Amino acid sequence: MVRAVGWSQHNGTTMNLVNLQDVSLAYGPLVLLDSVSLGVDEGDRIGVVGRNGGGKSTLMSVVAGRVEPDSGRVVHNRGLRVGFLHQRDSFPDTTVGAFVLGERSEHEWAGDARIRDVLRGLLGGWDLDLPMANLSGGERRRATLARLLVETHDLILLDEPTNHLDIEGIAWLAEHMRARREALVVVTHDRWFLDAVTNRTWEVVDGRVERYEGGYAAYVLAKAERRRLEQAAEERRQNLMRKELAWLRRGPPARTSKPKFRIEAANELIADVPPVRDTVELVRFATSRLGKTVIDLDDVTLRVGDRTLLERLTWQLGPGERVGLVGVNGAGKTTLLRVLAGDREPDEGGVRRGKTVRLAHLSQNLTELDPGRRPLETVMDVREHVTIGKREYSASQMLERFGFRGERQWTPIGDLSGGERRRLQLLRLLMDEPNVLLLDEPTNDLDIETLNELEDLLDGWPGSLVLVSHDRYFLERVCDKVLALLGDRRMVFLPGGVDEYLARRVDPESGRVPVSGGSGDRSGPLAAERAEPGLSAGERRAVQKEMQRIERRIDRIGAREAELHDLMAGAANDYTRLAELDAELKTLTAEREELEELWLIEAEKLGE
Repeated sequence: MVRAVGWSQHNGTTMNLVNLQDVSLAYGPLVLLDSVSLGVDEGDRIGVVGRNGGGKSTLMSVVAGRVEPDSGRVVHNRGLRVGFLHQRDSFPDTTVGAFVLGERSEHEWAGDARIRDVLRGLLGGWDLDLPMANLSGGERRRATLARLLVETHDLILLDEPTNHLDIEGIAWLAEHMRARREALVVVTHDRWFLDAVTNRTWEVVDGRVERYEGGYAAYVLAKAERRRLEQAAEERRQNLMRKELAWLRRGPPARTSKPKFRIEAANELIADVPPVRDTVELVRFATSRLGKTVIDLDDVTLRVGDRTLLERLTWQLGPGERVGLVGVNGAGKTTLLRVLAGDREPDEGGVRRGKTVRLAHLSQNLTELDPGRRPLETVMDVREHVTIGKREYSASQMLERFGFRGERQWTPIGDLSGGERRRLQLLRLLMDEPNVLLLDEPTNDLDIETLNELEDLLDGWPGSLVLVSHDRYFLERVCDKVLALLGDRRMVFLPGGVDEYLARRVDPESGRVPVSGGSGDRSGPLAAERAEPGLSAGERRAVQKEMQRIERRIDRIGAREAELHDLMAGAANDYTRLAELDAELKTLTAEREELEELWLIEAEKLGE
């Protein structure tokens, strides 16, 4: 490691903080960094993406000065203050307050608005006198992040900071990091967070670091354009080779027109791409597989100990529905999934499942697999081929899509990482061709490339889906509607999705979203009070049933409207038929608008 004795100006105005010059690093035969040269400047907000095991965390450790490269130089600005959140932390035998705040006295940290914001955002409701030994792994991770953020740095390096944070915590962290002045380099699979806080992207791939301007969305478009140009260049090279061969055979070359190439604008890159999924067709196919009944909850009440999580909930999961379930920690999301899966009986009420339901439930706990067996063997135990949409895939092809390439399909399961075992568990579920999927935090330990593959598979998957996830991008990408458990014993439909959920969670006094401090009782001086529901249980139940009836009718109208648009396109020359279809469409549109008004009226009764 070589550290600079001074600092240099970059582009005349921006201070250069860290430079990597021809850095290489390998572990045995695995080359993670190969002659990498790059730099971090003052004010940079850099997101690091790439496959799990591809070298992202290693790159962060090299930038931080924690790992010495095999060759090349890492140059730090003199006196550089680096804050580094990595995935392997040690925890002293002390209290939460001493661990996070160090030697600061109470009046010192209580009078600092930034420190109060960090404590409220990450440890809201915690007792600072609680021993660190009493915290779960996820809670310790939050405490470590809080300790880093109460300090002032020149450069902050965050390796998977959104792990163990709920949606509110991730939203708070994004807002907090946008307000800070330090340079930032962050490794995360949370694409919403990347778009919210970064302005540059590094992709670690095959030992190289490819650099892109902009956050995640800009990176995707730029990468697509780069690949298109590379493909065009390769096609041009092949054409030139063919022409050269023809000239050698024929003698003087014949006249040929010059090839024409054009660079398309970003929006033109996707102009001919079909919609993400044909919702109407998938619902029609799901209905044929499932029938009208999938899972019905009737007056269901769920309790854990003396606490009531849900009270007299009546709800139907319809064929082809894709539902995202969000909510405060401890509100009962995982418990509700277990009830839907049949792994737990409700304390009151009933659950009815359709006769043709083939249900798969991905829990947060990894199913034990024989560590001596191979991934390909365990997948083929379930099924050798699977049909998704209109395509058939072999077990080996599916493994490849989930990141198990070549020899990795034959690596003993005991040698796989936690993320790889998670991928294998998810793939085994999908290979069983279920028609109802219940997914509890499926994105844990998955890299962005695997998430993209999973989203692509789910786009063509005809069935019903209930998803619990803190990954906002994945949730909004996969689901068509969002339901929320707000900790008041009920479940509500959110037409505005995650944005509406966060808006409802805003504390009217502070104007901020209260962030749960994690599982268990961590109550302390920062705890927030909960509002009591205004209606009686019976009144709420009646309103909720009416709202659910309206939602189902709106969904059916939407499906029919889509069908009518297709029929009208096919009847363009049949004016009589066109008039009939147009009249039906106008009638449905008027009914839908009326139903939406009724839904808002019912929602107001609940004080929503």
